[in-house]
Amino acid sequence: MTMVRIPPVLRAQAGDSKQVEAAGDTVGALLEDLVGRHPGLREQLLDDDGGLHRFVNVYLNGQDVRYMDGLATAVREADTLIILPAMAGGA
Repeated sequence: MTMVRIPPVLRAQAGDSKQVEAAGDTVGALLEDLVGRHPGLREQLLDDDGGLHRFVNVYLNGQDVRYMDGLATAVREADTLIILPAMAGGA
């Protein structure tokens, strides 16, 4: 299983956990397993087509998956996935 770090804003949908385990050979499969275990995350992370919402950043071992193979990026058990929703605001 791969460790997935959950940001504070999404922890309520992940059982108030800072990190959880999920399984999958790719980032996409891992996220599908994650939202299967924590259904409240689906709407926050994925669009209707199963792709990442444009305001969600996903990092695999510190690398932005958008600059890798996106959801097709290969994942190993020793990897760490970090989910960071983009923040906006200001005056």
